[in-house]
Amino acid sequence: MSIFKRLKDVTLSNMNALLDRAEDPEKLLDQYLLDMEKDMKEAETNVAQQISIEKKFKKQLDDAVEMRDKRQEQAEKALEKEDEDLARRALEDKNKHQEKVDELTPTHENAKQSSQQLRDQLQDMKDEYEKMKAKKETLKARASSAKAQQKINESMSSFGSENASAGFDRMSEKVDELEARAETSKEMRDSGNSLDDELDALDKDDVDDELAQMKAKMKEKNNG
Repeated sequence: MSIFKRLKDVTLSNMNALLDRAEDPEKLLDQYLLDMEKDMKEAETNVAQQISIEKKFKKQLDDAVEMRDKRQEQAEKALEKEDEDLARRALEDKNKHQEKVDELTPTHENAKQSSQQLRDQLQDMKDEYEKMKAKKETLKARASSAKAQQKINESMSSFGSENASAGFDRMSEKVDELEARAETSKEMRDSGNSLDDELDALDKDDVDDELAQMKAKMKEKNNG
């Protein structure tokens, strides 16, 4: 039946093919499930209608069987009372109901089979829908993972580009230059401190010599 065509035609495999061509797989999955929900509602309506038809034929068949059996009993009672004419008319009416029974029996059976077939197909659709829901979550997770991986790859590619590498090389040269300047400044400072120390040492030696001379003179004066 056409109501189940979408379910039969679109399988999980060709759904993956659709996803490969889709710009936004998650939106496609959501839309696909919405379409399936609409199909199931339509299928449920058709099943309900078919069940209603089956019940109508069943009631007509049950009524015909009941009237047939009733006329049979009435004909027997009429004969017991020796009312042959009434018995004959009861049997004639019984035969009419028997014809209805003969006509309605296959009709009801066909309606019953159709109802069961639709029930089974509807259940298949519901089962497939649940599978698709589970598949949707898996595919959405895969899509999200793929997007994240793509962003990481794009970021990593920028790290490895020639422009980025050249920028880091220039930065490294600048740091080398700053370190060289700092080392030169330190050497100059250390050199300046050594010269001052040497000059201070010379001045200290002169003072000591002069003090020694003064002590010697004072000693000579006291002795004289």
